Amino acid sequence: MGKVDKGVPCSVSGCSNKALRSISRSELGGSGLSVGGDGRRVYLCHDHYKEWKKATRKSKDLERSRW
Repeated sequence: MGKVDKGVPCSVSGCSNKALRSISRSELGGSGLSVGGDGRRVYLCHDHYKEWKKATRKSKDLERSRW
């Protein structure tokens, strides 16, 4: 059972929703989300996960096309 299943809060500063997903801190990169704390993983609620996906969509498409 992982931390998301246990009900860890969202890592974005100012958000107190329950986390839906976890991603690595390096993947968060240039998304523009201000995350507090330290550690390897970042926990995101539904709204912030959606925002992260929209912000990184273009760079993921470029990375995928290099294969």
